[in-house]
Amino acid sequence: MVAIVGIVAVVAVILLRPSPVPSPDSPAAVVSAPSMQQVSPDRLVGRWLRSDGGYVLEIRRAEPDGRLEAAYLNPRSIHVARAEWHREGGSLTLFIELRDINYPGSTYRLAFSPEADRLAGLYFQAVERQTFDVMFVRQP
Repeated sequence: MVAIVGIVAVVAVILLRPSPVPSPDSPAAVVSAPSMQQVSPDRLVGRWLRSDGGYVLEIRRAEPDGRLEAAYLNPRSIHVARAEWHREGGSLTLFIELRDINYPGSTYRLAFSPEADRLAGLYFQAVERQTFDVMFVRQP
C-alpha cells in the first residue's frame, strides 16, 4: 500500500510540475513561436544589424522558391555563398552560409519573429568552431 501511494505521489509531481518557458528574448522562444504560416517571406527584406556589433545582414529579395538575395557586411562585404529561407515547425527560418577570408563556411541559422520584427538564432564561427546565440534588429 505504501509503495502505491509513493508511485502516485511521484506521478503527480511529474504531471503537475510547470514546464520551463523560454524568455521572449531567447532564440529558442523565437524558433518555437507558433503559427507563422501566414507570414510572408517578403517581411525578411531589409537591413538587419546584429545586436552585439556592427555586423549587417542585408536581405534584398526573398524568392517564392526559398532563395534569398543577401549581403553580409563586417563592415566590408563578406561573400554570401548560400542564402535561403524556409518554414520549419511553424517558423519562418533563414540559413546563411559565408565563404570568404576568415569565414570558411561560417553559418547563421535564424528564425524571424514577426511580433518583435527581429531575427534570432545561432551563428557558427567556422574558424574557432564555436556557436553563439545572436540577434538581429531591423534598421530603419
